[in-house]
Amino acid sequence: MRASETVRREGLLQRATLVLNRSWQPVHVTTVRRALCMVFRESARIVCPESLQTFSFEGWVEVPIQDENAAIRSPRVAIAAPEIVLLAHYNRVPRHEAPFTRRNLFLRDNHTCQYCGRRAPTDRMSVDHVQPRSRGGSTSWENCVLACVRCNARKANHTPKEAGLRLLREPTRPRWSPYLNLRSAQHMESWSRFTPQSRRKADQFRAQ
Repeated sequence: MRASETVRREGLLQRATLVLNRSWQPVHVTTVRRALCMVFRESARIVCPESLQTFSFEGWVEVPIQDENAAIRSPRVAIAAPEIVLLAHYNRVPRHEAPFTRRNLFLRDNHTCQYCGRRAPTDRMSVDHVQPRSRGGSTSWENCVLACVRCNARKANHTPKEAGLRLLREPTRPRWSPYLNLRSAQHMESWSRFTPQSRRKADQFRAQ
């Protein structure tokens, strides 16, 4: 196998795959490699994004590959990288709190300054305490936001009101979701059916 093909395949195997519980609720995001292992061990089935039909490993191998760029090939088989898998037995929904980390704060605020709305590279953004720490402000989801260098310098050791700034939205603790640690660019379009507002439509589609 050519080196370029090996690199492509390894990258594809690390791509994100959505994991649904037995009730078709999102519970996790894993890699294509791990998803295929679960399907091979029969602890999950692959979901066809278009029809929502589910397949075993052997059945998925027989499905025609629609996108050659998403095909994983070996000397013996070619298989489309799964975008969604359905667990065979697990039917719970994890109840975790989103940990307060710098990475998760960037994800919550979508790499956007919460004062002026400007998006900037990570090294041009900072974590701002809405109520300054020197005045009793805590380091928490409810008191921290992203701010660009210019807005952070303007705010300095003041409250937003004192600095003549206004928050785009009040900072809140985000709800846990299986997508928490993913950038929006890593989300697959097919996952949109399984967001809370779309699950009812997906249920109707499967019932047809």
